[in-house]
Amino acid sequence: MCDDHDGFTLWFTGLPCSGKSTVGDGVAAILKEKGFRVELLDGDVVRKELTRDLGFSKKDRDENIARVTFVAKLLSRNGVATLVSFISPYRELRDRARQGTTNFVEVYTKCPVEVCIRRDVKGMYQKAIKGEIKEFTGVSDPYEEPLNPEIVLETDKETVDESVAKVIKRLGELGLA
Repeated sequence: MCDDHDGFTLWFTGLPCSGKSTVGDGVAAILKEKGFRVELLDGDVVRKELTRDLGFSKKDRDENIARVTFVAKLLSRNGVATLVSFISPYRELRDRARQGTTNFVEVYTKCPVEVCIRRDVKGMYQKAIKGEIKEFTGVSDPYEEPLNPEIVLETDKETVDESVAKVIKRLGELGLA
């Protein structure tokens, strides 16, 4: 295990079902092969373990991201490659995460909402469209696209492997992997 790597926070943001977790898992596997200490902070898992007390109001979403940012800060400053896969729909919170963590890299999983709806195996979009889920990002709640992300993945046009390779290449260019 190599411990001479700088820690960083790779923050995947995008609409639900845009490919954040899928690409993040692929990147994590490659980084582990390269000897990095890697932690994945995935929205679904974190909501079950760390933030189960929070709902989906704007206030609760902001608190969710604040807690995740704190964990990413602790990990990244201690040499861990921290991969965060959260919708994180609001720019202000992503900007706070950028300021609060080490070597922040924003990855925008850009994907049209129509494609995300087709990928949705849980049926969340259909429930939101019918009004059964309130404040659902991309349907009844806004998603603020990143203005200057370090990496843009067009997950409707790229294969998962292409997106993963793009992230690894950019990390190399940034001197992080």
